[in-house]
Amino acid sequence: MAPVFAIYLVWAAFVVTWFAATPWITPTIKRAGVLRGLLYWVLAIVGFFLLFGFYSNRYDMVYRFWRTLNGVLGWAMMALVVAGFAFTWWARVHLGPLWSDPVTRKNNHHAAETGPYALVRHPVYTGLMLAAFATAIALGTPSSFVGAALMTAGWYVKAQMEERFLREELGPEAFDAYAKRVPLLVPFSNRGRG
Repeated sequence: MAPVFAIYLVWAAFVVTWFAATPWITPTIKRAGVLRGLLYWVLAIVGFFLLFGFYSNRYDMVYRFWRTLNGVLGWAMMALVVAGFAFTWWARVHLGPLWSDPVTRKNNHHAAETGPYALVRHPVYTGLMLAAFATAIALGTPSSFVGAALMTAGWYVKAQMEERFLREELGPEAFDAYAKRVPLLVPFSNRGRG
């Protein structure tokens, strides 16, 4: 099996299991406005489609050259895709029924500060970013890198939106000390900044 095909299978398994687990959440008390999340969705969806495929024949030589490296490099990127999804699932399982796709407040909502949330404030997005860029490297096309970058921009926008919403809902005292200790998306990247 080629590593790129294996990466496609891992992405498909991730998407199916991620949406299958959607009912495992607690009731929502309050939801951030739909328009607030529109930019995130546009960036994520456009990025996803670019990541998985619109190549131009203009880049055929670059693409072929990259494919010759795809043995070891491809399997290394496959391992990073799996690691990214494992980190994402660890975060979702750790958060449990407080997780939701739209930005919401749940019953007994609190800022998670343990497990993967002790490494980054938004580990779901961190794992997805790792998987997206590892996929882009394995594919080696300009559009795949643009797609991974757009998806990352979408997750960054959503992380910022979640932070504003949680500060409003939980109060700054419940969130700011945590935000100063733990980086937003990249482990060990910005200690001491909120």
